[in-house]
Amino acid sequence: MARSIRKTKIRAEINLTPLIDVMTSLLAIFMITAPLLTTGIPLDLPKGDGKQIEGKEKTLDISIDSAGQIFVGTEQIARKDLIKKIRAIVSENPGIGMIISGDKSSSYGSVIEVMAMLRSAGFTQVGLKTDAKVALDK
Repeated sequence: MARSIRKTKIRAEINLTPLIDVMTSLLAIFMITAPLLTTGIPLDLPKGDGKQIEGKEKTLDISIDSAGQIFVGTEQIARKDLIKKIRAIVSENPGIGMIISGDKSSSYGSVIEVMAMLRSAGFTQVGLKTDAKVALDK
């Protein structure tokens, strides 16, 4: 009785499932964090002394335009929903800092109102963004 001997061919394959999982996770992370990294709202910032705040690499930009509208990143937010939105972002990114960018022609009261809302909600690490180009009078 003769047995037929089959030769099994070795197939070299790469399992793509873990690679797809990693790429999907990275894509989701970048889609969530990319809007937080850029303002996208055209503002005419007031002039400042040009000193940059050190230490915070991740910041949440809260913008107030000349009409007094509030933006978190590039998304417009109603005043009543601001704290809920910020709490959701901070719960996802616990070490994030906050910077308020107020347009030069926006009212001082609007900027202070947003700062007071953040402070009363327990957020104490809040900075103000200015334009670093200062015309010094001599």
